[in-house]
Amino acid sequence: MKRRAFVRGLGAGALASGLAACGSEQECVANDGAVREQTFNWKMVTTWPPNFPGLGTGAANLAKRITAASGGRIKVKVYAGGELVPPLEVFDAVSQGTAEIGHGGAYYWKAKVEAAQFFGAYPFGLNAAEMNGWMYYGDGLKLWREVYQPFGVVPFPAGNTGGQMGGWYNKKINSMDDIRNLKMRVPGLGGEVFARAGGTPVLLPGGEIFTALQTGSIDATEWVGPYNDIAFGFHKVAKYYYYPGWHEVGPTLEALVNEEAWNALPEDLQEVVRVCCQSVNCDMLAEYTYRNAEAFRTLLADPNIEVLKFPDDVLQGMKAHADEVIAELTARNADAKRIFESVNAFKQASTPFQQVTEGALLETRAL
Repeated sequence: MKRRAFVRGLGAGALASGLAACGSEQECVANDGAVREQTFNWKMVTTWPPNFPGLGTGAANLAKRITAASGGRIKVKVYAGGELVPPLEVFDAVSQGTAEIGHGGAYYWKAKVEAAQFFGAYPFGLNAAEMNGWMYYGDGLKLWREVYQPFGVVPFPAGNTGGQMGGWYNKKINSMDDIRNLKMRVPGLGGEVFARAGGTPVLLPGGEIFTALQTGSIDATEWVGPYNDIAFGFHKVAKYYYYPGWHEVGPTLEALVNEEAWNALPEDLQEVVRVCCQSVNCDMLAEYTYRNAEAFRTLLADPNIEVLKFPDDVLQGMKAHADEVIAELTARNADAKRIFESVNAFKQASTPFQQVTEGALLETRAL
């Protein structure tokens, strides 16, 4: 009885304090109602072509979910790459407040935030499940926000394509010698590794890749995997399709929110944005897992396409170059050093378990 009376006393005291702070119960209700009636109109800029399967539709899905889950209190209008700002200027647009939210990949802004590439993908790095583990339960998301904070940008994981393919080539790759002098569309740290191997990396937005490959401006391209690669028609202009995608093992896509726009939201709408980003992060991976399987069967049945594994010496050579590139980056960039130390520590801890679960289980399917 005394405990119940004490709890009632606490409740009454809290109510009285709240009313005193508002001035009256009516004022508290009015203030709360005013907050809940406030609406926000957000522009979303993306790096993706309009309605592009998986990536573009994933960004549109995020916009729809935020609008619906907020009851229309946040209305998000999507602008595909080039409609409001160029595809590779999404980060700047959000940082400067031209748009309240953006969708893209961290390696696209390496010239501005070099250390952030580890939050998207890095050569021979974490798979999709490991990336989510590091982001949500390790230091990943905390470090990401620290690195973006000077630019007035709040990042969220907002999609993952899962393991990617190694790319489309117009000639066979039998050794590291075949990489030399090749021009390949490949971004981020993967592009630096390709350059170290003697190739020429080219950074192009998705909508420009097909024409570049068709006209010979580039000799090879990576993009994502069968689902998206068929959508772009790469199989019509290149014959050799290589695996594995050593450059992007489990690439995380990002939603970028302008910090002032974020701080203007009441707490319940901030939670709406958080939850919607996490739901799209999960949903995109599920979609790619299913659609890639379907599309890969189509490519395997095409007699004009050869699906080939990179030779072991090529993968070993790329791994050696990747180690060099990362060592140099972490030596000159303090943020990159602490981020890599965190993600690499988790990779070392996770790999043994991945080998005896995912790796071993896949092997049993072939028995």
